[in-house]
Amino acid sequence: MKKKMMMNPNPLVQYLNKPAEEFTREDLILYIEDHNIEMVNFRYPGQDGRLKTLNFVINSREHLEEILTMGERVDGSSLFSHIEAGSSDLYVVPRYKTAFVNPFSDIPALDILCSYYDKDGNHLESSPEYILQKAQKVLKERTGYEFHVMGELEFYLISGKQELYPAVDQKGYHESAPFTKWDDFRREAMLAIAQTGGLLKYGHSEVGNFRHGNLEYEQNELEFRPCPLDDAAAQLMIAKWILRNLAYKYGFTITFAPKITAGKAGSGLHIHTRLMKDGKNQMTENGKLSDAAKKAIAGYLELASSLTAFGNTNPTSYFRLVPHQEAPTNICWGDRNRSVLVRVPLGWTSNSDMYLDANPQQPKSEHPFNDKQTVEFRCPDGSADIYFLLAGLTVAARVGLEMKNGLEYAKKTYVDVNIFHEEHKEKVKDLKQLPASCWESAECLEKQIDYYTQYNVFPKGLINCWIAKLKAFDDKTLRQTIADDKEAILKLVETYFHCG
Repeated sequence: MKKKMMMNPNPLVQYLNKPAEEFTREDLILYIEDHNIEMVNFRYPGQDGRLKTLNFVINSREHLEEILTMGERVDGSSLFSHIEAGSSDLYVVPRYKTAFVNPFSDIPALDILCSYYDKDGNHLESSPEYILQKAQKVLKERTGYEFHVMGELEFYLISGKQELYPAVDQKGYHESAPFTKWDDFRREAMLAIAQTGGLLKYGHSEVGNFRHGNLEYEQNELEFRPCPLDDAAAQLMIAKWILRNLAYKYGFTITFAPKITAGKAGSGLHIHTRLMKDGKNQMTENGKLSDAAKKAIAGYLELASSLTAFGNTNPTSYFRLVPHQEAPTNICWGDRNRSVLVRVPLGWTSNSDMYLDANPQQPKSEHPFNDKQTVEFRCPDGSADIYFLLAGLTVAARVGLEMKNGLEYAKKTYVDVNIFHEEHKEKVKDLKQLPASCWESAECLEKQIDYYTQYNVFPKGLINCWIAKLKAFDDKTLRQTIADDKEAILKLVETYFHCG
């Protein structure tokens, strides 16, 4: 165990010699005392999807114990529009397992994510992390499954034009330096994310690579590893915070916006999911996709139109979700097919020992390959409310598992062709379409509200506020109105440039 902990990049895990989920208050105090930590920072999500901050200078051990035990008061009405000013006081209480050393602070500081509690000391029913917790609990109680997820976080780095080794327009996928310019940035960001507890799978440059005026636009992606819901949400929130701070440190701009400019690849936030039971992946059976996985997919497709309310939350989202690009518009699924809404990626199900073929000198060893399979939900983007999106997908998985005709529905919506090709237009006309605006997305959420409020996962008042927020964009015909107006599209992009 000790050797395993030593390889963990999180300095708290290394020093305390225990996994983060076992951290206690006394562990954090020990680390703070032994490393001369001078500040504690509380962080918690606001309605805009960004982490908020409360700073404490440590005055004494007693003061530190008080901070870590009692938390602090905050004004909920300034954080969430659905909370009224007349009863807005909330508590924020730290979750010890989320503690990490702040990678940017000149003053040695320990940061901790917090949960929201109401005046009676109960979980705030509408708080993002509690909605996620409720969704997981209901899934487990109703179906016996737990839900693991991970995100693919795409973003653009924008800097002054580089004259040497120019990248090929829209051909940046997995490109290397010197044709990419920010490999060092990506690696530094990955290390910082890993040191804060993020379970990263890999990072690479993405398709989007172009020049505009005197600026260079370079798209990158970080992909995480599957883990429990609350951990996955926390890691994505912290990763966005780290990427923005690191870009600020180096003096250039980063954006997670779904649309960056007309005619160029937008940025998505694809979410991979898997069902777990007794610690084992349940997505495959005898080397093939399991019935449970197919039922979950049926749930994703059934609720797909309303899930956009959480995953595609501003008007530019629907300039990314247009036909004949890699972002999906049709509600269907398929194997290894990037034109569908739900993709089943390669999952190492062939039981072929490829590593032995590539390395004939290597002795054979036992390694579990059957735990890799996930399915990918491809329409969300960087504007997503991460907590509500993951909770919504958990609800959708539960709905699919409980659908009487789930397998039949999955069979009906399976597509094994590239639906962007003209010769397959007959197949496309039978498929339902994703919403084309925030307004349509809100209408879909209105129609399917009972799925989300069932078992009190999402409070109805919160959903109604969310619907009102989406309709306030008044974008029902916006995509058609400015489709050919590049200046109007760019103005829209600038408005929502720092979304999420």
